[in-house]
Amino acid sequence: MTVTSTASLTITEMREFASFDPAEQRYIKRSLDVGLARQDAFKLWARDAAENIAIRGQYVAYQDLKMLRDVIPHEGAIGAVAVFIGNLTKVAVFDLSQERIECFSAFRFLYERLLGAEVRPFLPSAFCAAAALPAIRPERRRMLLQSLSEAAATAPGWSLREPGFFPEFVETEAA
Repeated sequence: MTVTSTASLTITEMREFASFDPAEQRYIKRSLDVGLARQDAFKLWARDAAENIAIRGQYVAYQDLKMLRDVIPHEGAIGAVAVFIGNLTKVAVFDLSQERIECFSAFRFLYERLLGAEVRPFLPSAFCAAAALPAIRPERRRMLLQSLSEAAATAPGWSLREPGFFPEFVETEAA
């Protein structure tokens, strides 16, 4: 892949991230800090006691990410798929229950970065399973499930190109 096409794909990823609402953007950046151990999420993201509790819960929920990265099933490994989807759904339901992820696109954007390109084929299933669970309020359940396009749900193949853009916290100076 040429430098120009790589830069173009990164710009496309940046545009996609910019299309998410500010609460989704904030949650994705915080989640990447927690899931990839980039920053101390408590210091960077906790504005109050409720966020402190949510971040603590996220650290607990994300403990399975390392294991998930190591066991992404390959084609034909049906038994491995069931275990993988179960564990991925457990993490996904945590994220969706926080009510910061508003659509499949934002979910996919986050999980491609948390787990890598190989997870793409499993994301529609994990998203649907998590969104359909009782932990998600019925009106949100409907909104989330309707955000999954037919094209995303029935894609004939997925890119193995790793994401290039990983959004981070940017401190702004008070004017």
